[in-house]
Amino acid sequence: MERLRIFISSVQTEFATERKQLWEYLTSDPLFGQFFDTFIFENLPASNQTVQQVYLEEVRKCNIYLGIFGKDYGYEDEEGISPTEREFDEAVRLSKTKLLFVTNHNKTERHPKEAALITKAEKEVVRKMFSNFSDLKAGVYASLIKYLVDKEIIRTVPFDTAVKQNATLSDIDDERIQWFISTARTKRGFPLQSGTSTEQVLTHLNLLTDNKLTNSAILLFGKQPQKYFITSEVKCAHFHGTEIIKPIPSYQVYKGDVFKLVDQTVDFVLAKINVQVGTRSEGVQVPVSYEIPRAVIAEAIVNAVVHRDYTSTGSVQVMLFSDRLEVWNPGQLPPNLTIPLLKITHGSFPANPLLAEPMFFAGYIERLGTGTKDMVRLCKDAGLKEPDFKQEDLFKVIIWRKSASTGQPTGQVTGEATGEVSGEVTGEVAEEIKRVVLVLKGEMKRADIQKELDLKHDDFFRLNYIIPALESGFVEMTHPDNLTHPNQKYRLTPKGIELKKKIS
Repeated sequence: MERLRIFISSVQTEFATERKQLWEYLTSDPLFGQFFDTFIFENLPASNQTVQQVYLEEVRKCNIYLGIFGKDYGYEDEEGISPTEREFDEAVRLSKTKLLFVTNHNKTERHPKEAALITKAEKEVVRKMFSNFSDLKAGVYASLIKYLVDKEIIRTVPFDTAVKQNATLSDIDDERIQWFISTARTKRGFPLQSGTSTEQVLTHLNLLTDNKLTNSAILLFGKQPQKYFITSEVKCAHFHGTEIIKPIPSYQVYKGDVFKLVDQTVDFVLAKINVQVGTRSEGVQVPVSYEIPRAVIAEAIVNAVVHRDYTSTGSVQVMLFSDRLEVWNPGQLPPNLTIPLLKITHGSFPANPLLAEPMFFAGYIERLGTGTKDMVRLCKDAGLKEPDFKQEDLFKVIIWRKSASTGQPTGQVTGEATGEVSGEVTGEVAEEIKRVVLVLKGEMKRADIQKELDLKHDDFFRLNYIIPALESGFVEMTHPDNLTHPNQKYRLTPKGIELKKKIS
């Protein structure tokens, strides 16, 4: 086959050592050496053409433009434009595959024109950050492997379709399969009927290959997914300030299948942010309005869990600060998506298609590529700043809280017609208990209270809301001597009624 050409572009004086090291690595690597020829300034042969003409001709001949951007802008021609920017513009004009690597410097450390060039480049291609040559080498390696796979020059089986050796159908939770059928039929009209065998469902979802379980099957429906994928977990932390400071006031690590990971994580965040609880004057259900719309939180967390790189040793991390929510995903945007595209309608390019498909059927994600655009719209509607999306060594979503622009206190519940609840009025009552007290009217089933608060994970709600409300004496059971009574309901005690009066 015809060899592929890589053009390495950078300010000559700033990255002379890195360019040479990269050229040596690419030409000596047993795999890359088979496929690529690499051009760098140092190997420029004698020519009657000007240096810039040669460079631009090399860009035209290359298959891959590899840009390394740092602090310096470099030599400027009579129009005030550097050769590096001319080369990048030519690669854009010719729709070359572009790989961009940017040093970890603050914008203030860069030459103004270099900062502007990076900003321009980010609209065309996803940048990757690096601190040293090892970082740069690793980033280039991953990008070129992906290029070879995407072009089907080399063939490897994607993670989600790969068979998990030693896993059997006994590792699959049959109850979760039946839960999925019921949920998917309600949400998306899933064609299989309740009672369909686990094997038939997995086959229908392409999660069985030669009667062997795929990685996706275990992540979606496994009894213990972490037995096979130890990093398939979500680490959640809540900080009272705006920085990561130990000791951490609230820290949880959630495990389970991907549906449970999402539900537990979303409920963790909802339990820590402001909520406005209204009255039933406009209907049967109490209007509950969270400071950050639930759909925004869920979208960020679902994307991190579904689209992450499961071959990474990192885990999804969710950190709530007084001014923002950060969701960290050990993965990269696909090459055909850029940060600006995330804020408008774009194509859907799931990193793990077989994992994403059942999440779609269960109503957790959409297929249209509108999720991140909806996040932006919903935040604006709620009076919040636009979310920020950042691609660095991992992918970050930053959702701003109201305190970021209004200075409003965080982590509090407000009642039916009043302002925030203060410790002087209510004592040291947990926010979760206050929320149960505010939505509880008459006698209600646990599932109905949970639904009022828009929480999804049953165990999370029971452990963090109902049990504390019972143990603190604000709520009681209608059948305390029979915990599993089929008509078990909950009601406020006199103590709970008094608390409700004080906070509303």
